[in-house]
Amino acid sequence: MHMSQAANTDTQTAGTPFESGLLSVVIPHWNAVRFLPTCLEALHRQTYPHVEVIIADNNSTDGSKELVREQYPWVRLVELDRNYGFTGGCNAGIRAARGEYIALLNNDTEADPGWAAAVVDAFARHNEAGSIASKMLLFDKRDHIHAAGDFYTLDGLPGNRGVWQKDEGQFEQEDYVFSACAGASSYRRALLDEIGLLDDDFFFSCEDVDLSWRAQFAGWRCLYTPRAIVYHHLSASGGGVTASYYTGRNTIYVIVKNYPAELWRKHGIAIIRAQAGIVWEALRAWRGEAARARLRGMFAGIRHIPRMMKKRRSIQGGRRVTIAYIESILAPIQH
Repeated sequence: MHMSQAANTDTQTAGTPFESGLLSVVIPHWNAVRFLPTCLEALHRQTYPHVEVIIADNNSTDGSKELVREQYPWVRLVELDRNYGFTGGCNAGIRAARGEYIALLNNDTEADPGWAAAVVDAFARHNEAGSIASKMLLFDKRDHIHAAGDFYTLDGLPGNRGVWQKDEGQFEQEDYVFSACAGASSYRRALLDEIGLLDDDFFFSCEDVDLSWRAQFAGWRCLYTPRAIVYHHLSASGGGVTASYYTGRNTIYVIVKNYPAELWRKHGIAIIRAQAGIVWEALRAWRGEAARARLRGMFAGIRHIPRMMKKRRSIQGGRRVTIAYIESILAPIQH
C-alpha cells in the first residue's frame, strides 16, 4: 500500500469498514530497522487472536521496508513518500486500520504477550473509556516505570505518572488518568471518528496530550490498566535535540489550543511562571544543544499562537463537559 501524502488531520475513520473485536496496532516508523524484529516478534506472540499489525513507514532508507516484506509478510506496510513525523505516520496507519480498536505503539517497544488481551478486555469492561493507557516499563531496567498513564498539571505541564520509579506495586490498580502515552496508547474507533486524529501540526511530541484534551472535552475517559505491559527503549528511536525542540514548541501549542479560558483566569499566572522557569533552566544550560533547541521550540510555539487560536475556537466550542470536571482531572501544580 502506498500513500503519496499524509491527509489532513481532521479526516476521520468514519465510513471505513471495520471488524468488531479486532485490535489494529499502528507502528509509526522511520529508519530504526534494528528495533523492528523485537517489536514485531513480540506482537506475533500475543495471546489475543484478533490483532492486525500495520507499519506506517515514513520513507525509511535503512532497509526497514525490505525487512518487513521479506521476514514479516503478515504485517501490513503503509509506505509514505517522505517523513511525515510521528503524527503523520500514525494518522496514515489509523486510516488503513480495520479494527474496532486502534493502538499506537512505538517501534522501540516489546509488548508483553498478554498486552493486547488486556487492552481489549479493559475496553469491554469500561464503555466510558475512549482510550486505554498501558503500563510502560523501561526496556533495559524492567523493574522501573516509564509511564503508568499521563497527567496534565493545572499550570500547563504534561508528565508521565511514576516515571523513573521502581515498580513496587504502587500502580497495580486500574485508574482514570488524563491521557495515555502514545508510545503505547489504544483508542476506540468511535472516539477517533468523533474527535478526529492526531494534529499533524505537532509532528512529534505532545500530540497524545492534545488528543486527550479533545477526548476529555467530548466526555470520554482514559483508563490506565496495569495488565497491559509494554517495555520501552526510552528515546531510542527519537529524542535528544529534536525532541527538545518539539516538546518546547508543542507544550505551548497544547496550552493555546486547549486550556479553557475559565481555568486560565484562575491559573494563568502559574502557567506563565512554569514556562518562565523552563526558559530560565534552558538559559542556565545554554551551552547544551538540547537547552538551545528547547528555547527555539518555545519561540516557535509563540510565533504560531495565531494558528493555534483558529483551532481553539472549534475545540472549545464543542466542549460537552463542565469546567469543574476538567479542573478535577488536572493534577496539582508540582512545584
